[in-house]
Amino acid sequence: MFLVVSFVQVVFRSWSNLSVTGSKPANSVFVVSFSKENRRRLCVCVGPVSVSLKMLQLLLLLLLSSTADSQSQRVSGYKKANACVCQLNSTMWVFPAQKFKYVLEEVHTCEESLNNLQEELSFSSQRLPLIQDQFTNFTARLEPYDYLHSQGLYTELSLRQLGQELSQLQVDIDVVHSQLNNSHTQKLSKEADRLHKHVNKMQTIDTLNMKTVKEKLRYLKNNVETCKSIPKDFRVQDKHCVRGLITNISDPITTKVSPHGKSYVSGSWGKQAQKESEGQKNSYWVQPLLSSHIWGNTVRLYQTYEDFMASTNHREFTFASSYSDPSTNEGPNAVLYGEALYYHCYRSADVCRYDLEANEVKRVTLPGTGVGFNNKFPYCYYDCRLNSDVDVEADETGLWALYATLGNHGNLVISRLVWDSEVKSLNVTQTWETRLFKKAASNAFMVCGVMYATRYVNEYREEVFYAFDTATGKEDNSLAIPLEKVAKGVASLSYNPTNKQIYMYNDGYLLAYQAHFRSEAL
Repeated sequence: MFLVVSFVQVVFRSWSNLSVTGSKPANSVFVVSFSKENRRRLCVCVGPVSVSLKMLQLLLLLLLSSTADSQSQRVSGYKKANACVCQLNSTMWVFPAQKFKYVLEEVHTCEESLNNLQEELSFSSQRLPLIQDQFTNFTARLEPYDYLHSQGLYTELSLRQLGQELSQLQVDIDVVHSQLNNSHTQKLSKEADRLHKHVNKMQTIDTLNMKTVKEKLRYLKNNVETCKSIPKDFRVQDKHCVRGLITNISDPITTKVSPHGKSYVSGSWGKQAQKESEGQKNSYWVQPLLSSHIWGNTVRLYQTYEDFMASTNHREFTFASSYSDPSTNEGPNAVLYGEALYYHCYRSADVCRYDLEANEVKRVTLPGTGVGFNNKFPYCYYDCRLNSDVDVEADETGLWALYATLGNHGNLVISRLVWDSEVKSLNVTQTWETRLFKKAASNAFMVCGVMYATRYVNEYREEVFYAFDTATGKEDNSLAIPLEKVAKGVASLSYNPTNKQIYMYNDGYLLAYQAHFRSEAL
């Protein structure tokens, strides 16, 4: 037995912090124990008899296994037939296959989750800069309206400005009332006075909506402009203006390719629009945009319809020295009225008048807060027509400018133009504000003081869908008058009061239509 104990001691002294001790119980059975860092203990027994090699190997296996397992055992033995018999629970050294399988599955699950997280992280890293740019853009766009968060929908300053506008409107109404002195002007004066009281009340109690008040102010302004601008006999000056709106537009009665070719897809054309123009009452004109489909500095004039159709015997007028000259035409909307061509001046809020005889240009600035130009508010229902911000038109009542302003939230504004031949100046006399967003229309034109707006239907059809009457301030958005075309884009659309025809510059094609009025059907 001594040899056995010594052998065990030699074996375990090769590890650090190990000790082997032996004792002899009453039944003459030795108990051998060892520990590693005082955390594990195993007790086995051997009798005072010789130990076989196989028994020694089993003893060593038990001792070695116990060092790697935190659940060590104390095993009691007894002597039987010159042998030491020990009862051991060997399940503690069985390989944990089920536990290993579970841990392996968990490892695979974690690995798959990590791969998914890695993919999401990579995707997020790509998207984050884009989201950050969008957020920065939103922040910059919302910054001008930050005051609404702390100060509400309107401020005391805006109320004072609104009060000043109402005071000026009251002055205008008083002037009109002193001239006309009728029930309509009396009604306007009472409404303006009532609205002024509402604004004063808003400064002390928040019971009215600013937007509603501004809409009422727009309505009153339009009524004032109507009172002082439309002559009493305006509606009977022309038989087609007696009954109001257009009811139908014919199929194209003239179809021709622009004399400059189809490659010039933007421009305008038509017939002399002033009835009293004796020298050029039968003349036709074409004004293509030769630079980037945006700018032009020439107009071509034909003395007769036959010359126009044959593209012969024309005169070329150059009204600007270059495409960047301040007098250059910007955008596809112009009109020949009398001895002058009216159009939108280069990169400005001005309307220009080019005198064909005197070879000189006069101009006037359009009224309004933030007049749109340089592609700010183009016609844009389907495809935006570049730089169609300002549209100059003519009808039975004279000249008009159609445009949009920031002050009217991008909605169409109508201004009446008057040429003063005595002092040689172009003036704006009256202005109306509509509720039609200009970019929601593909084009517009004037007839008998009524503005008609069109929208895109398909490649071969437009539709007149909206009308605003400057004589009454009323609007109609329920129209559905078809207008056929041969190409998709409509560069310009204008009405001619001398023959009641509508002229379209249709992506290099020149089309003319006959307008029919409600009075003709009665």
